[in-house]
Amino acid sequence: MTELGLTPFLVLAAFLFACGVFCLATKRNAVGILMGVELILNAANVNLVAASRFVPELRLEGQVFALMVVVLAAAEAAVALAIFLNFYNNHGSADVEAAKELKG
Repeated sequence: MTELGLTPFLVLAAFLFACGVFCLATKRNAVGILMGVELILNAANVNLVAASRFVPELRLEGQVFALMVVVLAAAEAAVALAIFLNFYNNHGSADVEAAKELKG
């Protein structure tokens, strides 16, 4: 079995990052925007885990930072979903354009 190098993982991470940025730029729904942010964080995780596999100096650090990103993503998703549900209960929509009145 042939072993993959670092390049396919970096290409995968770049693709995930591009999909996340595209999702952030095009979605008007708050949940869609949250999914874009999650894709960007997953791209960072792919980079960190690939670096921990292929760079000898980062064996443990890449895994630890990837775990930190997973914890950060879970906390961010919980807080963002709570905000979105509260906004939906008050306004009847999860459209981010409707949030312009909150600028104050």
